[in-house]
Amino acid sequence: MTLTPVELRHVKPPKALLGGYDRDAVDRLLDEIVASFEDVWRERADLADKVEQLENDLIRYREIEGLLRTTLVSAEKAAVTLKEQARKEADLILEEARSEARSITRHARADHDRLLGEVRRMRSLLRSALALVDDEAPEEKAA
Repeated sequence: MTLTPVELRHVKPPKALLGGYDRDAVDRLLDEIVASFEDVWRERADLADKVEQLENDLIRYREIEGLLRTTLVSAEKAAVTLKEQARKEADLILEEARSEARSITRHARADHDRLLGEVRRMRSLLRSALALVDDEAPEEKAA
């Protein structure tokens, strides 16, 4: 049985017949106090070990927290860098696509203009041929 400090203050060992204390009762009381004191010291040592373990765990967790913070900051920086690179690459792709579209449009216009010229030339040739045919037709009628 463990004794509390308050209980120890109020312990009154039984008195012996001649004005002293009963030796057996005092020895039992001292044995009880020693057992209680040993329990407290064991508990104190266990708690000290636990505190030391918890402090070590705390140090380890703080180190892990620091590593996680560093990793998070690095990941955020990498994400920003990748986003910026992706944006630049997208801008470059768009510019190349626009340039290609302009080139295709220029070629299409050039082909269109060339084909219109061909059509005009062909019409001119056909008109000339029709004019010749029309000129020969009255001569044939007359003959």
